[in-house]
Amino acid sequence: MIVREDERLVVSGQLTMSTVPALFASGLQQLRSADLRVDFSQVEAVDSAAVGMLLGWSRAAQHSQRKLHVTGLPEDLLSLARLYGVAELLPQQSA
Repeated sequence: MIVREDERLVVSGQLTMSTVPALFASGLQQLRSADLRVDFSQVEAVDSAAVGMLLGWSRAAQHSQRKLHVTGLPEDLLSLARLYGVAELLPQQSA
């Protein structure tokens, strides 16, 4: 689930093959109108789809000349990104 809280989006629950398509689309809509600050600290579980979602958002942000700021990336997501050799392509985490 994605919820807007002030100037950021809070992602919670599971980021898996079954949930990511809707979440990905929601994030893309947000990127069309503004820079995006996303908090992942409430994510409970991830699979490879979460890595793909984040890379897709990052690519879309670059394409539309928007900034994507992320916080609270789960260690499982970072571990998968390292395993796939794409960790350096993820957006840098903000404080």
